[in-house]
Amino acid sequence: MRTTRPVRLGPRSVAALVLVSLVGLLAFCWPLFADAGSAVTSHAGDAPWLFAALLPLLVAVVVATIADCGMDAKAVAMLGVLAAVGAALRPLGAGTAGLEPMFFLMVLSGRVLGPGFGFVLGSVTMFASALLTGGVGPWMPFQMLSMGWFTMGAGLLPGPDRLRGRAELLMLSAYGFVAAFAYGTVMNLQGWVLLQGLSSGISFEPGAPVHENLVRFLAYVLATSLGWDLGRAALTVVLTVTVGGTLLRALRRATRRANFEAQVTFEGPEGPSRGEAPHRTYVTYEAE
Repeated sequence: MRTTRPVRLGPRSVAALVLVSLVGLLAFCWPLFADAGSAVTSHAGDAPWLFAALLPLLVAVVVATIADCGMDAKAVAMLGVLAAVGAALRPLGAGTAGLEPMFFLMVLSGRVLGPGFGFVLGSVTMFASALLTGGVGPWMPFQMLSMGWFTMGAGLLPGPDRLRGRAELLMLSAYGFVAAFAYGTVMNLQGWVLLQGLSSGISFEPGAPVHENLVRFLAYVLATSLGWDLGRAALTVVLTVTVGGTLLRALRRATRRANFEAQVTFEGPEGPSRGEAPHRTYVTYEAE
């Protein structure tokens, strides 16, 4: 007997996640290394290309995860339901001091579904919420990547099949608090490079040494978004502590009923002897 575990990463899933993450890091960071006279020092023009590259990479992550774990359409359906719920939650707080309740759902879902499906869930949820709220713009593919990393990180936390109860909620709360600031910081990097010449102290200077631009970026983050990120982080912690336990149990119960890890039945190479019962192995789960 064992409890429900997050979907494990296989070699193909790892390769797909590494590839999409490398593309994302390149998309966020390359303006820091561009020449001052280069025409490619902002993200406004590269967003459509990034979005076009991101979609097939997300599909590749899903296909690789299914191929590694033998999951079926039920898992994909659950992914769609969670993405729809997350997209519906975002408008409830977006635009109000950074209070975005979808973040705590992404933390808990990533914990239950695992890093591979967590990455896809975060990206698809952000895409759906952008369509729902009309927030489509050059920032959207970068939001998809950042939310994918945010949700994937929850799936990479330790003790997925052992840690339960208050200790797990405290760990998820701490992760949600730190990761909410990390999400805001990464997204600031995307918007900051568009603000050239705004102020010599905080604006992006194309062609300047990387360490000088990073100092300006830190000043920009402290001056513009620290309070917003604090609201997001605090709400994530409050919701995780208060309703996280109930939602985790519901997600794990749904995962078991979806039969994410199917029962395995096999016989010996020559079949059972006369009068013997077939040799079978079952994968079972204990109730929570």
